[in-house]
Order: sequence, then C-alpha cells, then structure tokens
Amino acid sequence: MIKSGKINQAGMSRRPTIDQTVNTYLGNTILMFLSVLSVIVLAAAAVTAYDTVVRDFPQLWRNGDEYGSLQRIIENILLVAISAELGLLLLFHRTSAAVEVVIFIIARKMVNPTISAFDLLLGATSLAGLIVVRFYYLRNESGEDA
Repeated sequence: MIKSGKINQAGMSRRPTIDQTVNTYLGNTILMFLSVLSVIVLAAAAVTAYDTVVRDFPQLWRNGDEYGSLQRIIENILLVAISAELGLLLLFHRTSAAVEVVIFIIARKMVNPTISAFDLLLGATSLAGLIVVRFYYLRNESGEDA
C-alpha cells in the first residue's frame, strides 16, 4: 500500500512535500513561459504598428489605390488588436479576453472584400452574438469572470 501523504492533526491527508514542490515550480515555470510569450507577441504587435504607421499611412495620400491601402491599414490595426488581446489572455487567463480575441479575428476576416454575402452575414451574426455574450454574461469588471 502506497501512502499518498501525511495525516495532520485534524485527521486530514496532506500532500507530500515533493508533490507540493513540483506543483509550485512547474506552475511558476508555466506562468513565466506564458509571460515571455506575451511579451514576444506584444513586441511583434509594436513592430507591426510602427510598420503600419511608417509604410502604409503615407500610401493614403499618394495617387493610386487608396482603397487597398486603407484595407491594409485596417487589417494591420485589427492584427495589432488581436495581438494585444492575445497577450492579455496569456497573462491573465480571462474569459472576456478570449471572447475579444475571437471578436477581432472575425472583424479582421470581414474586412476582406472578396468574402461572400453569406460569409458577411455569418460574420455579422457571430459578432453580434459575441458582443451580447461579452457585455451581458461577462459583465464582472474586477478581473474575474462571471
């Protein structure tokens, strides 16, 4: 018979010290890894935002395809928003951040002018549903999800 832990004064089973140590260090390692991933994602978002401002914004004032330039700018801005929300999701593990990531992904997909009317309708319906979920079912703003 294998003992799973020591019995304390209250008669309750306590976890072995090695188990507590492994859980603590493994949990801290995972949190550190997610923090590093979040910083990398946010750095990439900052580079993309800078590149968009420097390279794409001047294209709006030049003669040529202003509509295509505006589309690229909106797609890049939504990509930066996706990256920022993904960084928040990796750091804080909030359900509302996950919903917002999906909202930005759908919105970015809908910017493409080649999508069909059915895809546009489906995207608009999905966005409306996610916004309702976000504002009515995930209302708690204290950092905890409902």
